[in-house]
Amino acid sequence: MSSRVSAFPIQPAERMKGLPTQFFATLVAKANQQIAAGHDVINLGQGNPDQPTPPHIVKTLQEAAENPLYHRYPPFNGFLFLKQAVAQRYKEDYNVDLDPETEVAILFGGKTGLVEIAQCLLNPGDVCLVPDPGYPDYWSGVALSGARMAFMPLRESNGFLPDYSALAADDLNKAKLMFINYPNNPTGAAAPASFYEETISFAEKHGIVVASDFAYGALGFDGHKPISFLQLPGAKEVGIEFYTLSKTYNMAGWRVGFALGNKEVVRMINLIQDHYYCSLFGGIQAAAAAALTGPQDCVTDLLAMYQGRRDALYTALDSIGWKASRSQGSFFTWLPVPKGHTSASLADLLLEEAKIVVAPGIGFGDSGEGYVRLGLLTPEARLQEAVERIAKLNLFA
Repeated sequence: MSSRVSAFPIQPAERMKGLPTQFFATLVAKANQQIAAGHDVINLGQGNPDQPTPPHIVKTLQEAAENPLYHRYPPFNGFLFLKQAVAQRYKEDYNVDLDPETEVAILFGGKTGLVEIAQCLLNPGDVCLVPDPGYPDYWSGVALSGARMAFMPLRESNGFLPDYSALAADDLNKAKLMFINYPNNPTGAAAPASFYEETISFAEKHGIVVASDFAYGALGFDGHKPISFLQLPGAKEVGIEFYTLSKTYNMAGWRVGFALGNKEVVRMINLIQDHYYCSLFGGIQAAAAAALTGPQDCVTDLLAMYQGRRDALYTALDSIGWKASRSQGSFFTWLPVPKGHTSASLADLLLEEAKIVVAPGIGFGDSGEGYVRLGLLTPEARLQEAVERIAKLNLFA
């Protein structure tokens, strides 16, 4: 066998060089090192639901897998029955009317749509308005399009809502797309109807398409139901909403999401997907429809579980002097770091000394500095144990 080392040059495309660094890959590697060393690590840094998919959804997939219809290529844009199912859910939950054929696109998970919309709308030199802190995958689509980002700082003093009046005129002149996300990852903040009204007026004035990331739309606490962007008059004229089954039905691994709203944007997303995919396996589409149209008790129970975990965590945090505003939605909590620490140094300390993984705020953007994100994705007893470990570090004495 030849031992010759090939010198054949593999040169990546420029777009590959411009992709953002996956900040949290380093976090996962550090956590895995601790686990490999035999430590009992409590992982509060992840965003991966810890509960199984409800049995009736799983059973639908099992039965659908035997249907020869789904062994063939599905329609390029997906089965109409699934689009009708999400339209029905939006009508029942938000009183929003959607045309299944023209105002619904089926996605391989919400993340896919967040990347695709930037490629559909942005050219090199265009601007995308991005929340800071925000979900890092917003950055990915912008990088692939060759456009640039202008960040919208989310300050606690403003309820973690963007202040549109603070944006630079040059950015507004070049902006073609903006992302908003409530209930918010990572801050856990919710948005009132007045914010969406302001956003629609702002978008109309500047000709900016709104992309509302509603991934945590089912998870609002203290009896407050999150508002869909599409509920507000004029929303469909200026943008779309991304919805996913990952959080609502514990279907993160199933990769089912939707783009909903503006017909032209939906058409473009369907078009770009025609060049990438041949839609989801039909059995998964059947199971997704069962989730959306079947009993919703599982969603009610899931929300109650997360609220119980949230309340247990904050009660424990209060007892050690770690004060923070309670999250209003999502399954995340956003906590200020103690004096003398950055978000990264606190995350390293908690992992090294308490064997607890948290996500440093700087990983979500510059305005995330000063906070860490903790997930509610482990049982109450483990959340309380995590706080007991933190208490021994005397960070809040």
